Amino acid sequence: MKNSLALAALMALALAGCSKKSADTPGGVTAPATPVAAVPPPAGKQWTDVVTATPEGGYLMGNPNAPVKLVEYASFTCPHCQLFAKTGVEPLKAKYISSGRVSWEFRSFTIHGQDMPLTMLMNCRGAEPFFTLSEQLYANQDAIVQKFVAAPPAELQRIAGLAPVDNFKAQAEIGGLYGFFGARGMPRAQAEACLADTKAIDQITAWQTKYQEDGVNSTPTFFINGEKQNVGEWEQLEPLLAQAVG
Repeated sequence: MKNSLALAALMALALAGCSKKSADTPGGVTAPATPVAAVPPPAGKQWTDVVTATPEGGYLMGNPNAPVKLVEYASFTCPHCQLFAKTGVEPLKAKYISSGRVSWEFRSFTIHGQDMPLTMLMNCRGAEPFFTLSEQLYANQDAIVQKFVAAPPAELQRIAGLAPVDNFKAQAEIGGLYGFFGARGMPRAQAEACLADTKAIDQITAWQTKYQEDGVNSTPTFFINGEKQNVGEWEQLEPLLAQAVG
């Protein structure tokens, strides 16, 4: 069955892991001949308010035509991704995105089993609330993951053998995802319908395969203007962004 194969492929991604990148070889960017100029936002808005879905399965904040394009591949259950959300997002927005010089695209990389239902539910909420929900999700990551740690092993083994849709619904139950998203405007019936969307499962699976082909094998992974950077923390990434804008 196609969706069973899709689930198997997604589970295999767990081998990639959530990892901290070395700072020894942080990567490199091409500095501009002259500093990148700020770009005014649309009338009545800030660039940090502008969020759009991308054809590559991500969500982009900021100026879609920004000269410097940052792409982050992250797992919603990865502690290193959580660290970046806590330490890097606010300075990234304030110093780089708000000026219109840098755009930030987030692409979900499903390295853990729980990432799939989380990604589906986030996608069902759409572009506008994505980054706000993402920050809230990372703030609640420990509590969500702990629910799976505390779950009886026999129950985890049982749901592992379920068909994909039933598996995702069971994971949403264990992790308290119905409550989390329900408190943020998604009724349970809508969440269950979202998790039952087999076309969405196939599309996310296809994106994961493409991300791997592009060289993503751990989280967080950052690209600046199409070049992969060997960094995983804001203090390593920020100098590269500074160099890219000049």
